[in-house]
Amino acid sequence: MHKISDLVKNGRILTSDGAWGTYLFKKGLITGSCPEEWNLTHQEDVFEIAKSYVLAGSDIISTNSFGANYFKLKMYDFQEKLSEICQTAAEISRRAAGLDKLVMASIGPTGKFLIMGDVTEEELYNTFKQQSIAFEKGGADAVCIETFYALDEAELAIKAVKENTSLEIICTFTFDKSGDEFKSLMGVAPQQMTESLINYGADIVGANCGFGYEDMPKIVQNIRSVSATIPIIIQANAGLPVFENDELIYSQTPEKIKSIIPKIIEAGANIIGGCCGTTPEHIKVISEIVTAYNQRKISN
Repeated sequence: MHKISDLVKNGRILTSDGAWGTYLFKKGLITGSCPEEWNLTHQEDVFEIAKSYVLAGSDIISTNSFGANYFKLKMYDFQEKLSEICQTAAEISRRAAGLDKLVMASIGPTGKFLIMGDVTEEELYNTFKQQSIAFEKGGADAVCIETFYALDEAELAIKAVKENTSLEIICTFTFDKSGDEFKSLMGVAPQQMTESLINYGADIVGANCGFGYEDMPKIVQNIRSVSATIPIIIQANAGLPVFENDELIYSQTPEKIKSIIPKIIEAGANIIGGCCGTTPEHIKVISEIVTAYNQRKISN
């Protein structure tokens, strides 16, 4: 299987997948329970989510493992099952992806802060090491270190993956908007993120979550101001959620993002997918736009 970064070097745009948590709740996940434990107890439900994105046109499929680190699993007393949960997550998505799609295993932040002294570098490194080794055993092609906000935690995650596996490394931060500027929870701007993550050894960088797709062209431009060549992945929320009739509704429907995706491509993104609130229908729209773009590029 080719590396993801190699596939985009010739100008090809790829489609990644959409939300997992949103989909799990639709399938019956109860608030307050552990989503990642479903890899062991509801494997076919998890498989159906991955397969739905394959059928919608995703080139890259994630895993149900965003919170599968030691600290978050410990909240449910599942920390001893960390390797099993992570390996199974990769195996499920690998089965859905088949041989012609790529699997990027999801690593989310631990929720612990080095600056606060509530965790050590060794503890962070060890959980990322254990996760990444299990993902590789399960058949993942890459890891997506996603929704991060602190550079020190991201550095340890990248280091753990690089030193213990041969997996390709994707890393994305989530940014809030203040005026015309974007900053992570810890005050990291897209430009600073890009420079640091490249130095740490990330193969692909980008942004996910956030306020929706409209902000992403500007964030891509900020990243491109630092590097003209680093592959960029964008996985935005479907807007901000609101409650309507006791149901969580996201404002950016598949129809509404049609006019925004080309702008994200034109800004310099190489991989586009979705985060919270996005569905296979969103991914189908993205895939159709991406396919048309790639076909035009070939014909020219």
